[in-house]
Amino acid sequence: MRQQEDSVHRIIALQEEVEQLKHAVVSHAVVDQAIGVVIAYAGLLPGAAWDVLKEVSQHTNTKLREVAEHIVQWPHCEWLPPEIRQALDASVERHRPSSALPGSVAER
Repeated sequence: MRQQEDSVHRIIALQEEVEQLKHAVVSHAVVDQAIGVVIAYAGLLPGAAWDVLKEVSQHTNTKLREVAEHIVQWPHCEWLPPEIRQALDASVERHRPSSALPGSVAER
C-alpha cells in the first residue's frame, strides 16, 4: 500500500513538472520573439535587446513574460501600454550605441 501511494505521489509530481516545463518553453518562445521585435525596432544586438526587456520589466514592475507578450503583439495592434512604451524607449536609448543610425528611434 505504501509503495502504491509513493508511486501516485511521484506521478503527480512528474505531471506538475511537465506542466511547468511546458509553460517555460512557451514563455521562452515569447521572450525570444520579443527580443526580435526590439532588435527590429531599435537596431540593437540580441544581448542589448534582452537587457532592454529585463529593464522594462523591472522599471514597470511587470513580469518579463507579460512585457514580452505586449511587445510581440505591438506590431499587430500598434499599441503598447504607456508605461511599457516609456520604459522601452528610455531603455533603448540607454543601450543604443553612440552612433545611432538616421531615422532610428532616437530621431522619432
